[in-house]
Amino acid sequence: MIAGDLISDVIPPLKTSDTIQKVFNRMAELKVSHLPIVNNQQFLGLISEDDMVEVIDEDTPIGALHLSAAQPYVLDKQHIYEVIRLFYEQKLSVVPVLNEKMNYLGLISSQSLTEFFAKITAVSSPGGIIVLEINHRDNSLAHIAQIVESENAQILSSYTHSKPDSTKMEVTLKVNKTDISQIVASFLRYEYVVLATFNNSDKNEGISDRFDSLMNYLSF
Repeated sequence: MIAGDLISDVIPPLKTSDTIQKVFNRMAELKVSHLPIVNNQQFLGLISEDDMVEVIDEDTPIGALHLSAAQPYVLDKQHIYEVIRLFYEQKLSVVPVLNEKMNYLGLISSQSLTEFFAKITAVSSPGGIIVLEINHRDNSLAHIAQIVESENAQILSSYTHSKPDSTKMEVTLKVNKTDISQIVASFLRYEYVVLATFNNSDKNEGISDRFDSLMNYLSF
């Protein structure tokens, strides 16, 4: 997915003639701490609450302000990971999106990014979650998928997390089955370390107890 796919026009840009009072009001209404300034499609910068905090006259137009040196944006053809990097590194509430001619197209809000993550992680789909611990050198998503599929299930989403100062990593799987006991048993047979399991089905609230029972059974 690229940045252009997440552009939202719900939040209109500012003009240099807009006053500080208007900007504060709009930020409060939209629950953001940054807004883009645009004149005739030209992106002039991203104004933040910090840029206005020391200005006494609230009727001052924002065009008279000195904006912070960093003026982040992404191009519409850049990967969504670049958007995530800007949100994370610069603590932004919105990220402006420009085309190759550097004209303003719109912005990506933190809400849009949250909705994106909800879709790619399949949070609304029923199923179970399995967290594995593996060595970096043993990271084979093909083998992991083969084990899940051998139990007539599919992986809806997955992601990895490397542990700092360690050769191990965590692999989190969301599968399309609410009863994941057989899948867990298969991972244990292949000597995978199962760190945790979660289940979003009310019918399977006892998953932790059954997992403990399964561990005890396999230890004999």
